[in-house]
Amino acid sequence: MADPTPLEVRDFIAAGLPCAHLEVEGDGRHFFATIVSAEFTGLTRIKRHQRVYAALGDRMREQIHALSMKTLTPEEWTQ
Repeated sequence: MADPTPLEVRDFIAAGLPCAHLEVEGDGRHFFATIVSAEFTGLTRIKRHQRVYAALGDRMREQIHALSMKTLTPEEWTQ
């Protein structure tokens, strides 16, 4: 199975999580994502990351080797 592109990882996240803003950079194995979603409101950083992992599902284990992320609410993003 080929390593996913940053665009594919972006699409995987967007398919499982409504995002106001979503950027993904990476080299096919290691990725960094900036994710802005209203669903993060009231959640701790760990709960936000768990929500992203849930959106990625099995891809997180099988295709994506490392994902660093910055998770923000729309209000935090505009500040």
